[in-house]
Amino acid sequence: MNLLTNEIRERFPKMYETRNQGNPMFQVKFFMPWTTRRWYGVEFDGRDVFYGWVAEVVTEWGYFSLKELEHVRGPRGLRVERDAYFEPTPASEVEIRLSTN
Repeated sequence: MNLLTNEIRERFPKMYETRNQGNPMFQVKFFMPWTTRRWYGVEFDGRDVFYGWVAEVVTEWGYFSLKELEHVRGPRGLRVERDAYFEPTPASEVEIRLSTN
């Protein structure tokens, strides 16, 4: 699966455009199918770097790399995937779901 389609790339705000928004929109969700790790992209530099919500061992706002996600390999060759059914969602709605899981 292509982690980032042209359609999804085009809807991303540029880096730092949403910094003063209290409830930015998550544009995409990536996940590791063999763990609970998830990444929600809010902004994209157009090449490699996202800013968004990172749900790993600790959940926090931060930066993550498309290239790094593309190179991760799990058991039996599993890869990071994009949630094909994820629709742009306000951050507050996702954070609520994260905190209740």
